[in-house]
Order: sequence, then structure tokens, then C-alpha cells
Amino acid sequence: MRMMNTMDTKPTASAQSRRKTRLFMIGAFLVAAAAFVVISAGGINKNLVYYWTPTDLHAAGDKAYGATIRLGGMVAPKSVRGRTGTSGLEFDVKDATGIVHVKSSGVPPQMFRENIGVVVEGTMTRSGYFQCNRLMVSHSNEYRAPKSGHKMSKDELQKLMRTTDGLKD
Repeated sequence: MRMMNTMDTKPTASAQSRRKTRLFMIGAFLVAAAAFVVISAGGINKNLVYYWTPTDLHAAGDKAYGATIRLGGMVAPKSVRGRTGTSGLEFDVKDATGIVHVKSSGVPPQMFRENIGVVVEGTMTRSGYFQCNRLMVSHSNEYRAPKSGHKMSKDELQKLMRTTDGLKD
């Protein structure tokens, strides 16, 4: 009787390639899982800034004090105190049902005025006002062309190019 040659037990090239790919995928998964655990346990929540309305801020109670918050709403009519364009500004931010008094020490944006949407970043104080560190206005990016037939002198045009005086809401 004649014996047949048995095949070598060495894996083929394709089997080695599959094994390397499988090991790489397992390693990548373990690295991703470890990164997720580190981020989750590392307190990423401390770096989040929440966006609240005045109603949300009042409903939060003690959670609102000391936390960095972005408060969004409209500047209440006849609430702006202090000169726009200078530091030391106070105003009220309102939504449908709530109002929050805001104190800002920075210079407001040029477009800041009553009845404009704002987002203020800062903290709620135990004294009952919101201390603003950053004031941003919300505005439309739509261009409104002058009314047809409106003639403008060269002096008026240059004045408008230098300032926002004369712009209608």
C-alpha cells in the first residue's frame, strides 16, 4: 500500500491575511472602547454649555446658579439701561412667559438694540440677575434692497457705509 502525502500544516497566505485583519479590527475596537470609557469617566459634562430660555432658567431652580449657561431670547422693549457702545450695560431678556435681568460688563455688538434676538453666555447669580460674559446678537442674513424710487445722495450713502444709523427694523 502506498501512503499519501499529507498536506503541510502551514497556513496559507490568505489565512494569514485574514488573521491579521481580524486582530487589527479587534485591536481597533478595544482602542475605541477605551477612548469612550476615558471620555465618559473624564467629566466631559463639565465642559458643556447649555442653551436655555428665560422660562427654562427659572424652572431649573438651584441648578442654574454657578453653571455656565447660554441664555437666549429677545431684548425686552424699554429695558436697556446704560449706553450702547460702552461697557456697563443692563437689559432684560424675555421669551413667551419669562424675563431675566442681565448685566453685562463688555461692549455690546453694534447691532444690539431692543426687540432683537440675543444669546448671552454667563452665570445666574444668587442676587437674581444673569451675569453676562459674552453677548451675541441674532440677526437675519437677508439683504433688503432700498425701496424702489428711493434716491440717496452720495453723502447719505457714505454715512450709511460708516454706521448703522438710518437702518430700519
